[in-house]
This record gives sequence, structure tokens and C-alpha cells, in this order.
Amino acid sequence: MPVTASVAVALKGIMAEEKTYTLTEAHLHFAKSLNGRAWDLLEKPERTPREDEIMLLAAYASCYHWIQVGTAVNQQRGEWLIARVYTVLGRKEMALEHARRCFELTEQFGKEMEDFDHAYAYEGLARAHALAGETGFAKHYFEMAKQAGEAIKNEEDRKIFMNDIVSGIWYDLKVG
Repeated sequence: MPVTASVAVALKGIMAEEKTYTLTEAHLHFAKSLNGRAWDLLEKPERTPREDEIMLLAAYASCYHWIQVGTAVNQQRGEWLIARVYTVLGRKEMALEHARRCFELTEQFGKEMEDFDHAYAYEGLARAHALAGETGFAKHYFEMAKQAGEAIKNEEDRKIFMNDIVSGIWYDLKVG
């Protein structure tokens, strides 16, 4: 008999629907929705300190749920998201820790990753090192990211990555 969880979906504080999920379905639902919440907040031009906290917790929670039901690819992407959130928040030690974890997973499970996963793993390290003021490492990983990005086979994925790598916060590192 499958384990089920009843999840209430709230819409602006009003109960909209209640649905029963298997445990696997619940993990998958939360992994996706929390990832989306973290991204919504990352893309918000101005956030409150409370929104920064929610963004960070959503990234961690999404990664947790992906670990329960996903693959190494999902965990790698979750670690990348956590690193990006810490980078945006200016917390260098944690940004570096999660960027390194993302890169380790990329190396360990490289054959399972998409080509853009490799590019983003380098990009995550470049940004985290830029935040930490480690310009030499930041430049090195930026160049590696750029090379990996140029090698992305799918044109749309390549365009997205190449646009991402020259946008966003790079601290004192000159990119472009």
C-alpha cells in the first residue's frame, strides 16, 4: 500500500484544493514548486530580508526533495541553485561550499549530466570565487564556463547560457 500525503494547496491564503499524493509525488511536487519559488525570488529586483530568507530556504528544501526522488542531475542542479542564492546574498563561504559540491557532483556523474550542466557548474564556481575576491580562480572558472557554454549543442540552451554568463552580479570580475 503506497504511503500518501494530503497536501492543501493555498491560493492567497484561501484553501483552493486538497489533493492526495503518494510520497514520491509529494516530494516531486515540492521539489518543483520550491525550485520555482526560489527562482521567482532570485529574479525579483528588490527583495526584503524576509524574502531573502525564504529564497534560501526554498532552494535548500527543493534540493532536499530532489534528493529523495530525483537523480544526481537533480541534486547537482539543486546545489547550483543554493550556490547562486548564497552568491546573490553575498555569503562567500557558503556560496563556495555549494558551488564546489555542484562541481563534485558534475564530475562524479558527468555522463548523466547535460552539456549545459557542465557549463553552469563552472559558472557557479566562477561567481562564488568572484564574490570571495579570488579573482584568479574566478577568471579561470569563467573561461572554463565560457568554453563549456560555447560547446553546448542545443542552440537554444547555448543562447540561454551565453546570455546568463554575462548577466547578473559578478562583483569585481570584468566579464563580457
